[in-house]
Amino acid sequence: MELRQLRYVEAVARHRHFTRAAEELHVAQSALSHQVRRLEAELGTELFSRTSRTVAPTDAGEAVAERARRVLAEVDGVREEVDDLQGLVKGRVSIGALLPAGEIDVPALLSRFSHDHPGVDVLLREGTAGDMLRYLSRDEIDAAFSMLAAQPPEGLVAEPVSTEELVAFFPPGTAPGSGAVGATTLADHVIMTADAFAYVTGPDVVAEFTGVPIDGDALGGAVIHHRHSGLAALLVHDEDEAVVAAAALLGYLPSNHLDDPPIVLSSDPVDRDCADAAAAVPARATASYDVRGVIHDAFDVESFLELRGSYARSMVTGLARLGGRPVGVIANQPQHNAGSLDIDAAQKAARFVQWCDCFNVPVVTFVDTSGYLPGRDLEWRGIIRHGAQLLHAYATATVPRLCVVLRKAYGGAYIVMDSRGLGTDWCVAWPTAEIAVMGARPAVRVLQRRRLDAIDDGARRDEEETALATEYEERFLNPYVAAERGYVDDVIPATDTRRVLAAALQRLATKREQQRNRRHSNTPL
Repeated sequence: MELRQLRYVEAVARHRHFTRAAEELHVAQSALSHQVRRLEAELGTELFSRTSRTVAPTDAGEAVAERARRVLAEVDGVREEVDDLQGLVKGRVSIGALLPAGEIDVPALLSRFSHDHPGVDVLLREGTAGDMLRYLSRDEIDAAFSMLAAQPPEGLVAEPVSTEELVAFFPPGTAPGSGAVGATTLADHVIMTADAFAYVTGPDVVAEFTGVPIDGDALGGAVIHHRHSGLAALLVHDEDEAVVAAAALLGYLPSNHLDDPPIVLSSDPVDRDCADAAAAVPARATASYDVRGVIHDAFDVESFLELRGSYARSMVTGLARLGGRPVGVIANQPQHNAGSLDIDAAQKAARFVQWCDCFNVPVVTFVDTSGYLPGRDLEWRGIIRHGAQLLHAYATATVPRLCVVLRKAYGGAYIVMDSRGLGTDWCVAWPTAEIAVMGARPAVRVLQRRRLDAIDDGARRDEEETALATEYEERFLNPYVAAERGYVDDVIPATDTRRVLAAALQRLATKREQQRNRRHSNTPL
């Protein structure tokens, strides 16, 4: 059964006794307050201060003042009782579930519940699955109980809904104008439906200003924001799928920034070998591969949720679980630009690191990058400044940080990818790792330039360059030299990746860093 065929049904229960008691107390409070106002009118003076709640000095005599004090005490006593009962009245009990539309007689279920629990008023709410996040409030969720879960009717397809702090925003239709777009930009993650679009200025204004006709989809459609602007973290078919995506995303997060992410039971053993991950990385350094094959094998089965997958595709970001514990995953993608860092990739990773740090989600980084992407356009657009955003994000993160060097780790890009010198908590490398300032041939051309320039024969010069590059690779382009110098903590077999990461994450589970008492850091925006 498809999600769009489901209906969201919620029942809110409130005990009648509390409602009647609150109404009676409100009447009593009004009556007592009326007595005070009538006494003040008779005396022509204010008997007590509204702010300090003390009797003001008057010329009416001590007897009248004492009478006013008694009335005031009675009013305050009633007010305290009203406040206490109002707290009970607000504690509504709410349950919600996704049910097949037309297949379950929900009113009959609630009628049976009312019969079994006399004195309880039940309010029925019904709507699409997309209404779920609009209906539920945090107070209702905290007080929720699972009446339908305890006696599940035939055809129940979802557990009673339980959400935490909402950090996802999904516009089901249009979001034109600076106000609506501002709501999306301030969200932690934006989930867009296929027919949604968002823009600051509409197609008519753009066409009039530029002279080029354009429609809403081409200007700010969901595909545009998913592939080019990076605004949409997830792209779904319709509003019902957006609800499911939001629930999946929230499942990795704690209820607030002071809690740890929720740990779930996992049937995937943490000590299994990562044979698929080891086979995914080619032995040839220049061969491309999909780093997501490594990610899927290193973490719990089917636990990886990629965010902004079509934006800045040389960098992969997403959430996964390791032994049931949520982690944030960042990885260079050799399938695109050889995993090189550009402006979009640096910003994508930097924002993700900061977001994980906000919600106490540990960060695991897989490194395979040949450096920053060269180009005049990137330099003019400020790749140095934007690259520093990723550097700053890693340096200021206080959550556990783990780093695995898969293959190439060259130059400044390796440094900003949570290197050991940047303060990562645990950095390991595969035997295929190459940690250096640059590759073998560029290094030889710099270090041995005079020697190569002295050879006039082109063929012989190429042979000499190849021999020097091979010697350089054997001496320096291996993780063991880096381990001797403290750039990595250990060199591990590729098949041990999962168990090593799980053990390191367990050791760092109680990591706490003392923050400086300052307003905020100076992020290189």
